[in-house]
Amino acid sequence: MSFMTKEQTIGQKIRAWRAKRDLTQDELAKKADIPYTTLIKIESDTVTNPTLETITKIAAGLGVTLDELTK
Repeated sequence: MSFMTKEQTIGQKIRAWRAKRDLTQDELAKKADIPYTTLIKIESDTVTNPTLETITKIAAGLGVTLDELTK
């Protein structure tokens, strides 16, 4: 995707994909089956190294592959 750059943090990438999908943080947290507070912390870069399980759930909630989300 052209709106992504390699310099973006995982939180910024998630936020960009969420905005592109027109989802609120609450909607994505529910779709990904993760706590709302966890998503907030990742998007705000409070948590900079989330678990693979969490990132996989977020990717599924966004309807993208893990590769699309992390590249």
